[in-house]
Amino acid sequence: MNKNDILHRISEFLVGLLFGLGLILSGMTDPGKVIGFLDLFGLWDPSLALVMGGAIAVGFFAFALAKKRTVNFFGSMMRLPARHQIDKPLVIGSLLFGAGWGLAGFCPGPALVSMASGQPKALVFVVAMVIGMVGFELLDRFIHTPRKLALQDSKTV
Repeated sequence: MNKNDILHRISEFLVGLLFGLGLILSGMTDPGKVIGFLDLFGLWDPSLALVMGGAIAVGFFAFALAKKRTVNFFGSMMRLPARHQIDKPLVIGSLLFGAGWGLAGFCPGPALVSMASGQPKALVFVVAMVIGMVGFELLDRFIHTPRKLALQDSKTV
């Protein structure tokens, strides 16, 4: 492992640690607070809107800076998303994400932090999330991809 790889690993650890601490301090790891934020017609707790607004502002400026660069701060190639279209899989995934967030009070990042702090509900959520991810990969690999290839083959004939 060279010096650049070590610097990458250290920076990844520090950014992850900062992200986890931010989730804890903002209350995003508390499902009750998240569900309170999503309860618009009950006892709505708007405090997470400030957290989200701050995250959007940081992301806006970070992506604006990243678009102007060709390499990251360690000299590696920048890889930004190439697709900008809203398609059916994105909409379905967004709906599933929102439903899971509303029902459980967790999204992936806070669930991992909560699981690491010993919350049993977070462990159940993470296990279900992993099962869903593996299920998607299996469906994509063995059902969707062969169908796409067959469709492409039929068009070329």
